[in-house]
Amino acid sequence: MNDAADLPMDTEAGPELPPYIGIALADVLLVRGAAELEQAHTALLSADVIGFDTESKPTFLKGQTSDGPHLVQLSTDAVCYLFQIGTQPSPALPLLKEVLESEQILKVGFGLSDDVRRLRAKLGIEPQRVADLSVALRGGQRNDLGAKSAVARFFGQKLQKSKKISTTNWAAPRLSERQILYAADDAQVALRIYRHWIAAGNALPPQRPVKNKRKPRPPKPAAA
Repeated sequence: MNDAADLPMDTEAGPELPPYIGIALADVLLVRGAAELEQAHTALLSADVIGFDTESKPTFLKGQTSDGPHLVQLSTDAVCYLFQIGTQPSPALPLLKEVLESEQILKVGFGLSDDVRRLRAKLGIEPQRVADLSVALRGGQRNDLGAKSAVARFFGQKLQKSKKISTTNWAAPRLSERQILYAADDAQVALRIYRHWIAAGNALPPQRPVKNKRKPRPPKPAAA
């Protein structure tokens, strides 16, 4: 998720909003074993809409490129599923590909352009039916709408976004409880806002399928 869209909101003076109560740790599943993978498979493929986000280990050196994503978050209304992506092929890759490339499941989130690009580059996944709420919900505003601003506007609450947590090592084999909750909230809050927005009588424009990049043409044979 790109948090830059929320920066203007922080500069505006106004009354302190009550805190947004995010997802409970008991409603987050870090998918590792076969049983957890099966549970995620059943829940995600039966959903009409899921919250979607990724996290990548930050880069701090000039010219350094990210090798993320290192974590993929997919949330139903009840549970957020977290998938760690390491250097070795993940057993969850077929499920992630099936869900993210499904034309039947809508994926919603905030600031998803980098997430989609990194999934394509690292895992060869071409997400379909992706709705970036930072654009879809901004209305007549010039700037994109971030998750913090959306929670303030639609729920009248303050979403806590810790810069300290967002810049932690998402490639670590063992994530802290604060990392798990931060990542899960990113995905589920998008789904909650989308449900609220749709219930108010709004509708997304038709989603165009993402076109796969053309395969490079084979080189012409050398002249005799």
